Amino acid sequence: MNETTAVTELNAMSIAEILEALPHRYPFLMIDKIIDINGDESAIGVKNVTFNEPIFLGHFPNNPIFPGVLIIEGMAQTAGAIVIKHDSNGGRKNIVLMLGVDNARFRKPAGPGDTIEFHITKMHRRRNVGRYEAKAKVNGTVIAEAEITAMIVGAEA
Repeated sequence: MNETTAVTELNAMSIAEILEALPHRYPFLMIDKIIDINGDESAIGVKNVTFNEPIFLGHFPNNPIFPGVLIIEGMAQTAGAIVIKHDSNGGRKNIVLMLGVDNARFRKPAGPGDTIEFHITKMHRRRNVGRYEAKAKVNGTVIAEAEITAMIVGAEA
């Protein structure tokens, strides 16, 4: 393994690692991988939107649009996964609960065929509560943004 490969592995989370960190499962897992991880400071979550997702049966049958609330959820899941990975401590399992969403704005819709990138940056964190700036982008264009507040809690075994 060369040095570049090692750095890439340390700065990304595969779907298997995301499933280990988060309790979410299909159809509610909103991220396929996470790249460019910088501890719990920042990361980019990636969601590949496909036409066969169950949400498009009703949102909307003749004009499929990925729901804004699920874009917010993808932002929160990305933040949660990097915090869980950063804070992992020898077997103790934590989960992240969303406490609030502020200043949410939706600029453009996303739909089948789009790859949504959830750009997450930590604004501040105190003990078990953190606040994160989040921007969703498709092809480099911001389609949504919000500030997410979340709390880390111990999970039941």
